Amino acid sequence: MDIGMTLLGQAITFALLILFTAKFIWPPLMAAIEERQQKIAEGLAAADRSKKELAQAEEKVNEVLREARSKASEIIAQAEVRGNQIVDAAKESAIEEGNRQKAAAVAEIASAATRAREDLRKQVSALAVAGASKLILREIDGNAHKALLDELAAEI
Repeated sequence: MDIGMTLLGQAITFALLILFTAKFIWPPLMAAIEERQQKIAEGLAAADRSKKELAQAEEKVNEVLREARSKASEIIAQAEVRGNQIVDAAKESAIEEGNRQKAAAVAEIASAATRAREDLRKQVSALAVAGASKLILREIDGNAHKALLDELAAEI
């Protein structure tokens, strides 16, 4: 065999291989590569969108947390104010009740003192009448009169 013919055969075979590869193998291979590139590009775009959505969600979460904290602090402040109002109302009620009980006790004491004075007046008037009747029954004698007054004073 001749080297030139071998070389020519190899060149023709190589050209046929290139034509076969270019016609049947290369287009599906390029389509698969392009499809893979497209999927990778879509994945990267989706990752970018996800990052942006995550950032937006974090901002929303932070905003909601700020609002919740402010509402919680408002509720706590309102509860403190209401608690102070309740304590003040209870103090006022207790003071009013104390004053009412004090007034009732003072009125009861005044009533008891009035009753005691009335009883004392009745007893004094009874003693005075008794003493006067004894004086009238006896003769008017200085010594007897003095003894009778001493006796009345001892009874009082």
